[in-house]
Amino acid sequence: MIVFDLECRSGGHRFEGWFGSSNDFAQQQGRGLVICPVCSSTDVIKAVMAPNVGRKGNQLPSTPAAKPAEAETVTNSPVSLPPEAAAVLHAMAQAQAEALKASRWVGDKFADTARAIHYGERDAELVHGKTTPKEAQDLMEEGIEIAPVLFPIVPPGEAN
Repeated sequence: MIVFDLECRSGGHRFEGWFGSSNDFAQQQGRGLVICPVCSSTDVIKAVMAPNVGRKGNQLPSTPAAKPAEAETVTNSPVSLPPEAAAVLHAMAQAQAEALKASRWVGDKFADTARAIHYGERDAELVHGKTTPKEAQDLMEEGIEIAPVLFPIVPPGEAN
């Protein structure tokens, strides 16, 4: 993957985009698929950027690393969300967390467990776990009601 700094010519907004190759960027740009997240303009170009050249393995950093308490807060996006969108995402994350509290983790056995509950082979209960897209599709085709979790979760026993 290649990360490019991008800029929309309409508003001068800068953001980054991840592409499989420089050719992938050119193809997507030509088809109007590269869109500014701020103003939705498709007039987007690669911005001038400094190359990310790593230091040699035997060199020490030129400045000492910042302690976590002194480090600046880093966001995942160069564009902040509107307060309304951030509030909606926060509410959705809280709703998911509450729903998962009332549910039992079954890990990779999700498809088998959901199927057994649906067909009355096990007592009804709320469960969550992992499944493949194919298994999820099969469950839905059998009429078994499932829903994906919207935000990633850490399985029990795998948290720090």
